[in-house]
Amino acid sequence: MPGLLFFLFIFSFSIVSASTKQGQVYIVNLGEHAGARAKEAILEDHHALLLSVKGSEEEARASLLYSYKHTLNGFASLLSGEEATKLSERTEVVSTFRSDGRWSPHTTRSWEFVGFEEGLRGLHSKERLPSGDNTSENVIVGMLDSGIWPESKSFGDEGLGPVPARWKGVCQGGDSFNSSSCNRKIIGARYYLKAYEAYHGSLNTTYAFRSPRDHDGHGTHTASTVAGRTVPGVSALGGFASGTATGGAPLARLAIYKVCWPIPGPNPNIENTCFDADMLAAMDDAVGDGVDVMSVSIGASGKPPPFANDGIALGALHAARRGVVVVCSGGNSGPAPATVVNLAPWILTVGASSIDRSFNSPIRLGDGRVIMGQTVTPYQLPGNKTYPMVYAAHAAVPGTPANVTNQCLPNSLSPAKVRGKIVVCLRGSGLRVGKGLEVKRAGGAAMVLGNPPMYGSEVPVDAHVLPGTAVSNANVDTILKYINSSASPTAYLDRSRTVVDVRPSPVMAQFSSRGPNVVEPSILKPDVTAPGLNILAAWSEASSPTKLDGDDRVVKYNIVSGTSMSCPHVAATAVLLKAAHPDWSAAAIRSAIMTTATTSNAEGGPIMNGDGTAAGHMDYGSGHIRPRHALDPGLVYDASFQDYLLFACASGGGAQAQLDRSFPCPASPPRPHELNHPSLAVHGLNGSRITVRRTVTNVGQHGARYSVAVVEPAGVSVKVSPTSLSFERTGEKKEFTITVEEKGAKVDRKYLAGSYTWTDGVHAVSSPIVVLLP
Repeated sequence: MPGLLFFLFIFSFSIVSASTKQGQVYIVNLGEHAGARAKEAILEDHHALLLSVKGSEEEARASLLYSYKHTLNGFASLLSGEEATKLSERTEVVSTFRSDGRWSPHTTRSWEFVGFEEGLRGLHSKERLPSGDNTSENVIVGMLDSGIWPESKSFGDEGLGPVPARWKGVCQGGDSFNSSSCNRKIIGARYYLKAYEAYHGSLNTTYAFRSPRDHDGHGTHTASTVAGRTVPGVSALGGFASGTATGGAPLARLAIYKVCWPIPGPNPNIENTCFDADMLAAMDDAVGDGVDVMSVSIGASGKPPPFANDGIALGALHAARRGVVVVCSGGNSGPAPATVVNLAPWILTVGASSIDRSFNSPIRLGDGRVIMGQTVTPYQLPGNKTYPMVYAAHAAVPGTPANVTNQCLPNSLSPAKVRGKIVVCLRGSGLRVGKGLEVKRAGGAAMVLGNPPMYGSEVPVDAHVLPGTAVSNANVDTILKYINSSASPTAYLDRSRTVVDVRPSPVMAQFSSRGPNVVEPSILKPDVTAPGLNILAAWSEASSPTKLDGDDRVVKYNIVSGTSMSCPHVAATAVLLKAAHPDWSAAAIRSAIMTTATTSNAEGGPIMNGDGTAAGHMDYGSGHIRPRHALDPGLVYDASFQDYLLFACASGGGAQAQLDRSFPCPASPPRPHELNHPSLAVHGLNGSRITVRRTVTNVGQHGARYSVAVVEPAGVSVKVSPTSLSFERTGEKKEFTITVEEKGAKVDRKYLAGSYTWTDGVHAVSSPIVVLLP
């Protein structure tokens, strides 16, 4: 697992939760609101429901944590298991489920590189992105994360006009945060921790601010990636990645919803958790406040929940009904298959890939060979001389488990064997930066961090606490062969430098979670990929670059990797589309981003994985985002709230999957793959034939005529009918069918991939076809 990638596994501590005596926090979902009602009336309805299972009105009111009033009709309350069961049996209740801490955050040059992917190499940097005119000043992005560091120059409001008149949010005060912390850039901020405190007890303010202020750094990083202002002269610690920092939509407004908090334990700086009830309250407020786009770099650890019990999915569904685009990270549990999260089709789910920048750090071996590493560590080995080199597995203390002797885990190294030496450690268990801390504790002079085979050539960089660099799997194999063949192996780590225009790029990050979709295989996930490896953005000055205890360094900007970093790139793209097309639905914007994505790298070749294999649709979905192309997609696949409810009925197996009480599941809902979605995933063919119907809407010029080109998956026949579509006017809709049939050929793969593309000579509206094999 990547060390500082922020897709952190939630684990249980042997502590007594604050809610033990009061019950657990449950979310009670009542579906959509039945018409416009006063907030007070909705609250009283929720109190009345609680009174039906509680002993007194006082107890009912005391148990209520949140009343969801804007989008989803429901509430979060402290309930016993018996009380929750009784509520779930009532006819007005759609579902009842526990609010768990199974959620966590998924943790400059990247926007220039997105321009290269558009085929715009050689243009001035300001031309490499879609228009940043003043229309995006009217777009509001809601950030669900760990808060914000408002003093960062990335959040200045110089030159911005008045706050949009439709904004209804607040600037909630608290620890080191007051109304003056907001401005015309950060136009609102709130924080939510009732469910967190119900489980973990009162917040330890040594490690977090009881306010929207960010103690962690993650929320500040994602917010500046979406909408940070243009700030020249920015770099990470040590001067790496120097240049001008900017968000994808630098004029957009930010609304901050802090929902993630430190997990009590050995090092609360490292791990954050987020609870369903707190996130649903934030999403409900965000829609009521008037946001247009939500960026949510958060996901479930472990097995993803079904849609009916998924707080993010429920919040996103009701937000989408009101035109809000919800973009989520896909997770950092790759490259294993079936690890992607945030799986609902009304969510835009993002994988992570590299950009064209590296931080080259030559390693000079004693035999004269030079091995290239990467690092953003500012420290240098003293003197221009070689140092003894040792493999961690040869220097582990007795009793270290045999399978982790090479991992440099805490207290695993013998000072007598590593003192004054360069120690070669392998990635795997533990934090990458924690390995450097262990080498330093044992007296080592420097560290070389090598990839195991699963990570291939992907090299996330870190600001280690001692001289150190990281190398690919092939390069660490070379170094280990040298150590094993030499009686006195030595090396020297040269100074690192920033290199741009690295090829090939993008490359899919190995940590990026992969498909297929374990909740509903008929929906391909992730949807797209975007830059998420070694991304420079603003950081909290309350957090060090490594977040390790004892690291007292303060930085204004930091380099971090994860799908948490790719998610805001796509959220910014959604902002630009919302500014250009304010009347488009959330589904239309999602479609435009997906159907204009590319499966080619910047050189025109296929996108590869970090281990050197060819990437595919289970890795990157529809492909790498191209914001400029997305502004003019030609055709879009639209879908309504009712379409999604029908999909949920089919996906979840009938009445138990009902997501809204006003819309009972029909006896025979359309099959999940019949949702009008921009990609097509089919499973369970078993020699049969399926036909699905799709509808496209013309958002280009009138008089357009499109023809279809099909790339058939191996061993599968795909027929599209009709093969051409003509549109007399903008806004006109046309239907077509896709028939998929196995040809009978035996193929030794888990899935087969192809595509179909509608073209009119100007636009190419491309959709992946994935056939999952049993």
